[in-house]
Amino acid sequence: MSSGRDRMLDGAIAVFRERGVAGTSLTEIVERSGTPRGSLYHYFPEGKTQLATEATERAGRFMGATISSLAAAGDPLDAIGTIIEFFRGQLESGDFESGCPVAAGALGGAESEGARRAAGEAFTSWESTIAAALWQHGVAADRAETMATLAIAAIEGALVLARAQRSTRPLDRVATELTAQARLLLGR
Repeated sequence: MSSGRDRMLDGAIAVFRERGVAGTSLTEIVERSGTPRGSLYHYFPEGKTQLATEATERAGRFMGATISSLAAAGDPLDAIGTIIEFFRGQLESGDFESGCPVAAGALGGAESEGARRAAGEAFTSWESTIAAALWQHGVAADRAETMATLAIAAIEGALVLARAQRSTRPLDRVATELTAQARLLLGR
């Protein structure tokens, strides 16, 4: 059984994915997590600011570990496809209401500078992991870094479009183009 702190972090991640950091109240997080309201300041004495930062860090680590395991498993093309499929599943199962919680942290506003910093660190880590995987498959370091940035930016942008359009078509298009670009870089 997870601790109340873990449930609160998971609840915050879930609500941030749907409403963003700025659009989320502490009451919503407490309700989603099923924890007593009084425990919020016990676990997070700095309140929403601390909770947003730690939730963004946790979400970033989760996706970072996923990207790392996919990159270590082999083909960078498969890794990119699997990441896109993960987000597709999240969108479809959440009726297009669920975006990336790390992006939510990045866009959280002035009250969430810690979450913004955590998001920046997560995105940088993801880019580094993808770039390293491409480099290990023979792509020049500068091109690998550029492709990694393109992949993260395109996927995050496609998530925004997919939510707004209530369609996975933007993800499909990004998957097609990223695959084509990666094939060129990999000489396939």
